[in-house]
Amino acid sequence: MSSRVITIQIMREVLEKKIPLKIAINNKLITYKGKEVGLIKETLYGTLRWYIKLEYILNQIIEKPIKKKDSLLKYLIIIGLYQLKYMRIPDHAVVSETVSVCEKIKMPWAKNLVNAVLRRYIRESSKFDTIPYKDKTIELAHPKWLIEAIKKDWPEDWEKIIVANNNHPPMYLRVNQRHYKREEYLKKLKNAGIPADITIHSADGILLKKPVGVEKLPGFDKGDISIQELSAQLAAELLDLQPNQNVLDACAAPGGKSAHILEKEPKLKNFVAIEKDKIRAKKIYSTFKRLKLNGTIIINDVKNTNDWWDGEKFDRILFDAPCSATGVIRRNPDIKILRTAKDVIEINKVQMKIIETLWSLLKNNGLLLYATCSILKIENANIIKEFTKKHPECKIKSITSKWGLETNYGKQILSGQDNMDGFFYACLSKS
Repeated sequence: MSSRVITIQIMREVLEKKIPLKIAINNKLITYKGKEVGLIKETLYGTLRWYIKLEYILNQIIEKPIKKKDSLLKYLIIIGLYQLKYMRIPDHAVVSETVSVCEKIKMPWAKNLVNAVLRRYIRESSKFDTIPYKDKTIELAHPKWLIEAIKKDWPEDWEKIIVANNNHPPMYLRVNQRHYKREEYLKKLKNAGIPADITIHSADGILLKKPVGVEKLPGFDKGDISIQELSAQLAAELLDLQPNQNVLDACAAPGGKSAHILEKEPKLKNFVAIEKDKIRAKKIYSTFKRLKLNGTIIINDVKNTNDWWDGEKFDRILFDAPCSATGVIRRNPDIKILRTAKDVIEINKVQMKIIETLWSLLKNNGLLLYATCSILKIENANIIKEFTKKHPECKIKSITSKWGLETNYGKQILSGQDNMDGFFYACLSKS
């Protein structure tokens, strides 16, 4: 099957069925044997990153909107526009290959339309690239509700956040220091011809100067390293892990933070990772298998404590809360299209329910680490503010690390700050 056909089919899954991009890609490419996986992924991520702008450009070129029933045709033209505007593919190749797909999707009648739209864009690209936009939504390729929410919460930083959201994300590694010291693994990367530097904020982190496939990373299959964004690597350090502790990772998939906890402190008394989504839970199993880690993995809703909890309270709880994921848009550009303001309100209710449940499972003098990959205050500082009002026994422990912005209720990393994803952490101790 043509890589372009696969690409527009995945686009339809995301835009019409609201399936997250990563899941849609995995579902479609699991049986794909072609050599163009990299091109498919780059085109998908880039097209969705700039979809709002590309759709606007298309609507300026065509006289009549493309009918809903012909959505594959619309996506085909839009990926063609993306490749012309943002990728180093010769113009003639983009046009001819895009036009040829019309036959494959049983729309031969659209060949002339596709050819005309793409060739007009090539001729008049300077005109269409400098269209006077109706509002910031199109220019910044972000939905209006999200721009307004970011502006409201971060009036001095909102433009930097938007720019970061539209950039390609860096690739970070987490060294398993049970296998190698970080400097030792850096030498292995150098010998493999992979330029990299150590990170400042994580003792286990390495930043690759250019992303590479996992198959090129020395010792990946042996568990020497994992791929984990820098902000996410901070969780295990903030938990202040000690031997013989009973530790819970709630909402644990895909298992990167769970694995880091077990790498940091291999002498825990007990470790439990719980995840309600069966498919996502499989990733925890595969992560543990690759890294040769042992822990209890439970597939259940963490709120249903009667179904899974043995009654022994925990010394440490990591609550990586379900959230809007507005801090990781550069890695998940489909969030800009799939997420709504209403979603954030609904997620907020779930966050509060789960933290209430987890608090009851925490020992006195224990620590609960609340984390989100969101930059919206309603999910972060506001949650902690409301929670501490209800629970006078809850004390906010100061985070003294030099990363992020201080708030009264935790620390916030803004998207792109120190080249990190947007994250929020609050350390809550129980007296």
